[in-house]
Formats: sequence, structure tokens, C-alpha cells
Amino acid sequence: MLAKSKPYESMQHNELKSFYTLSQIVLSAGQFHSPPVLRHSKIPYYEVEILDAKTKKQICVVDKVHPSSTLLDIKHKFHKACPEWYPSRVGFRQERSPSLDGPYLHDSIIIQNLAVSSIITLYFTDLGQQVFLTEYSGPLIIYLLFYVRLASIYDIEESNKSIRHPVVHLACFCHCLHYAKCLLETLFVHKLSGGHTPLKNMLKGCTFYWGFTSWIAYYINHPRYTPPSFGSRQVLLSLFTFLVCEAGNHFINVSLAHQSSPGNRACFPCPTYNPFTWLSILVSCPNYTYEVGAWISFTVMTQTIPVGIFTLLMTIQMSLWAKKKHKLYLKKCNTYMQSKSAFIPFIL
Repeated sequence: MLAKSKPYESMQHNELKSFYTLSQIVLSAGQFHSPPVLRHSKIPYYEVEILDAKTKKQICVVDKVHPSSTLLDIKHKFHKACPEWYPSRVGFRQERSPSLDGPYLHDSIIIQNLAVSSIITLYFTDLGQQVFLTEYSGPLIIYLLFYVRLASIYDIEESNKSIRHPVVHLACFCHCLHYAKCLLETLFVHKLSGGHTPLKNMLKGCTFYWGFTSWIAYYINHPRYTPPSFGSRQVLLSLFTFLVCEAGNHFINVSLAHQSSPGNRACFPCPTYNPFTWLSILVSCPNYTYEVGAWISFTVMTQTIPVGIFTLLMTIQMSLWAKKKHKLYLKKCNTYMQSKSAFIPFIL
């Protein structure tokens, strides 16, 4: 019995020795450590330089742009840096063409796909301005085409026989003056606002202005057009009122552009030393009042149904815009604006 127990004891001793050795190794290794955190490589952020497509002057620099950012993200950051440029009005190109035409970069483009280096240069174009330039240049050209009485529009013999009344020439002058003023103000005066889709607005605006201009011009320049009922008195009085309203509208627009400039804290249209701006004492939107006044004068001067319908629609639209702005002014400066009307003094 003793001889048989020695191998068993020897084997048990070896197992205990192995377990002891393993435990010593574990204890010598110390506490278990969590696996090391993998450090990600630094993300290569980009710097986007935005230049004016016309002048090549730098407008701003958008820094720390993530590689996965889209062009729409850049437009929003650009809007924060320059609040007057809404994202929907911003058009970017990667190259500047001499004629300033060509397709714009799509909003969904990833910035990383445009990068050649850490600095990306984009050329900015104001799409909002292009919308209004297109809307206003059309009526100017269309009216002149009817004014010269093209053979494709009117009968040649009838056009040669009829003598144009002076009001036809005055109407052409007034119509062209109005839209020329609109074009110049769009380029040099207006600071456009409102985040609208440029293509949608362009189609709506062109359909409205171009369509009505064709209808108006066709009637006024027609060989069978009859002059106003009360003759030269009606024409001259309407002409004078038209010119006053056009001047008033221009000076109000200039005043509004100045009041919306940086550093000016005025929250509503304010009168200046210019008498044409004194209408803002009575109404919140004197520019709309002058605009409608000009078209009413043009309606009386030409005495045509198409102009009357156009004036009516313009009055309705501008009264809606005026009410909307008036509500905004009331929220900002309630005390001062309560004594004003929105559009028509003491009425609307």
C-alpha cells in the first residue's frame, strides 16, 4: 500500500507546483489593464475662400470645414458671416469664367471632392439679383418691340396710316423709365432679402411681368388706340403724378438701403430731410404706396383695361406685403408704429 501511494503523491505534488508557478506569473503581471484606446489620425479640415465672381475680391474665409461637409453647409456658414446673402441666393463656381456664365455647383457636392489642397477657392454670384434683373429687363425690351410696331405684330398699312397720339410716346417714356429705375436700383441700391428659390421666383416673376407688359404694350401701341377722354389735361396731370411717385419710390428705397446698413439701429422706415420720405410718418411701407400711386397714374394717363387690371393685381399684392411688414414692425417697435397705417394713410 505504501509503495503504490508514492507515485500518486509525486503527481499531486507536481500539479500543486505547476499551479503555484502559474499563480506567481499572474501576480507578477499586476492588475489587468484595459486595452489601449486607439487614437484616430487628425482630420484634415479645409479652408474655403470665397471671392466675388465679378471683382475677384475676397468676401470672407470659412475655416475648419469638415471634409464630409456639403456645399449647402458652406452656404449656411457664408450666410452667418454675411447675413445679407441667403443660401438660396448664393451661387458658387470653382472657376471664374470671363462671361460669368455656366452651371453652378450643386448643393449636395461634398467639399472633399472639390479639394486639391487644404485651401478651396469658390467664386460667388448673387442669384437673387439675377432674378430681378431678368424680371425687369424683359418688360423694358418687350415694350419697345411693340412701340416700334413690328410687322409681325401689327398690320403695316394700318400702322403707316395712323398718326400716334402724344400719349403713346409719353406712355413709352414712363414705362421704360420705371423699369430702367428698377434695374439700376437692383444693381446699386437694393439689399435684397428673403430666402426664396431663385428659379421658382424667376418663372413666376417673368410670367407675370412679361405677360402683362405684352398685353399692355399691344393695346397702347395699337394703330387703333384711342387717347384719354379728357385730353391733354388728363395726360399731363397723370404724368406729373407718375413722376412724383417714381421719385418718391426711389428716395424711399435709397433711405431704406441706408437705414439697413451696418451700424444703423433703426428698425422701421424713418423720414429724413428729403420731403419724399415724409410719407413714412403716416405709413409703414411708403415705397409700396408710391409704387401703386405710379401705376394708378399710368392707368389714368393711358386709360386702358390691361393697365387697370395690372394695377389692381399689384395693389392687392403690395397691400399683402405691407400688412406682413407692418406686423413685423409692430413686434419690434410697437409704441411708434401704432399710429401708422400699413399701406394707405388712415385707411389700410
